[in-house]
Amino acid sequence: MKKKIYLCSPHMGGGEMKYVQEAFDSNWIAPLGPNVDGFEKELCSAVGAKHVAALSSGTAAIHLSLILLGVKPGDYVIGTSFTFSATVNPIAYLGATPVLVDSEPGTWNMDPELLEEAIQIANRKSQIANIKAIIVAHLYGMPAKMKEIMAVADKYGIPVVEDAAEALGSEYMGKRVGCNSKFGILSFNGNKIITTSGGGALISDDAALIERARFLATQARDPAPHYQHSEIGYNYRMSNVVAGVGRGQLEVLDLRVRQHREINSWYRELLKDVPGVTFQSEPSADFRSNFWLTCIVIDPAVAGTDREKLRLAFEEANIESRPLWKPMHLQPVFAGCPAYVNGTSEKLFENGLCLPSGSNIDEEGRRRIAEVIRKVFKV
Repeated sequence: MKKKIYLCSPHMGGGEMKYVQEAFDSNWIAPLGPNVDGFEKELCSAVGAKHVAALSSGTAAIHLSLILLGVKPGDYVIGTSFTFSATVNPIAYLGATPVLVDSEPGTWNMDPELLEEAIQIANRKSQIANIKAIIVAHLYGMPAKMKEIMAVADKYGIPVVEDAAEALGSEYMGKRVGCNSKFGILSFNGNKIITTSGGGALISDDAALIERARFLATQARDPAPHYQHSEIGYNYRMSNVVAGVGRGQLEVLDLRVRQHREINSWYRELLKDVPGVTFQSEPSADFRSNFWLTCIVIDPAVAGTDREKLRLAFEEANIESRPLWKPMHLQPVFAGCPAYVNGTSEKLFENGLCLPSGSNIDEEGRRRIAEVIRKVFKV
C-alpha cells in the first residue's frame, strides 16, 4: 500500500530540538520553566497580544476563559454551532447551557444576525442577564465577521471569546485573530498549522486575567510553604518540554501560513474548470485566512458526483479527507439545547469536504491527490 497522505500532519521546522535539548540539559522536565516563559513571550509577538498563558490544550483555554467570565450552572453561553465539539464542551463542564447559532454563507462562521436574534429572544424571556459569553470560532482558519459580531456583543454588553484554535496566523482587518475580543484561544494539537504535540494558549490584553488563569491552571495553589488550596484548580499548564517544540515551531509559523495558502491556490487551479465545486473563500481583503484546511462544497446536481464518492476514492488511495464539521445542533449530546439555525451549516455538512492540506505534502503526494480528483470528476 502506498504511504498515507494525512489531512494535516506535524511538520517540524528543524529548530525544535535545540529548545527540547535545553530542557533536558537543564533538567526542566516540568509543567513550567524557561521554555514556557519564552514560548509565552514569543507568542505575544507572533499574534500581537499583550499577555498569553501557555496551557495543556485549547479546550483547557476555553474552559478557563469561561471560568474567568463567571459562567456558572444555570447560565447561558452562545456558541458557534458549526465547529468542533471542543468549542462547546467547556460550557457543559460548568453546568451552563449552550445556545447554538448557525453560520452565514460568506465565511461559514457565526451569523451576526442570528446572534442578535438569539440575544433578543433571551431578552424577551428575561434571560439576557444569564448570557455570560459568546464563543466565536474561526473555522478552518477563516476569520469570522468580527466587526459585526463585536457590534452586537458590545450593544448588549456580552464578552466574546475567540476560538482561534484553527486560525493561528490568520488576520482580520490587519490584525491577527484571537486579539479582537476579551479572550482568544489557540491550539497546538498535532494536526494544527504548528504543533507542540498537544497544547494550547489563552490570550488577553488583561494582565490580571492571564495571571489568574495561570493560578487556576496550576491547581490554584495558594502562596504558602505547604500545599494549601482555597478554591478548585486544574492541571492545565503546558510542559516545558513541549513548549520547546512550540518555540521551534513558531520560527516557521509565517512560512507554514504561506505554504497552506499556496496549497489552497493549487487546489483552486486544479478544480477551476470543474462545475459544481466551490471553496471556502475570503469575502474581501479584510479577511486573510491561514487556510489551515482547504475546504470545498460539491453540488451533486451540477458536479455529477458527491462529497462521499470523492472521500471514498481518497480513502481507497490511502489519502485522508474528512467531511466538514457536523453542526453541534445536530449532535446527540447537545439535543435540546436552544439553537438558531438557517440551514447553512447543515448544507455545508452534507456536501462539504476537507481536502489534505499539510504543508509537508510533496510533489508525489500532490500527483496522487490530483489523480483521484481527476478520476472522480472525470477531468
